[in-house]
Amino acid sequence: MIRLLDAAAPAEREAVQALAAEAASPFDVGDELARAFARIWVASAGERVDGFLLAWDVADEVHLLDLVVARPARRAGVGFALVEALLAHARERGARLVLLEVRRSNAAAQALYRKAGFVTDGERPAYYADGEDAILMQKTLA
Repeated sequence: MIRLLDAAAPAEREAVQALAAEAASPFDVGDELARAFARIWVASAGERVDGFLLAWDVADEVHLLDLVVARPARRAGVGFALVEALLAHARERGARLVLLEVRRSNAAAQALYRKAGFVTDGERPAYYADGEDAILMQKTLA
């Protein structure tokens, strides 16, 4: 099941924060939930959080900032379902573009985004702290 993270669900917030830490994602769930323009979607099966997606609404764009799927849930459609939820949100709010950056070495994520209709739009050399390049991707919405 995919749904927006509820600020009043502390156990789920903690599970998302733990998954973010496991993936070395630097964001803080509480800080993001306090931002009026931030959205966090959660994929869960019962009590278990299988993944999350963090995005910001910015003018007529939506920026996908982070997508993490727990190792046991990978290759089961969780990431694609989260991206589809984001795209539905973007269409509902009348966004023109959905933008993201992805590590050059993350071929699986790039394939997922291409499957969802994203195209490569450029790169940012040495974007990440370890010096790896970022591939810029976007999806134009009708």
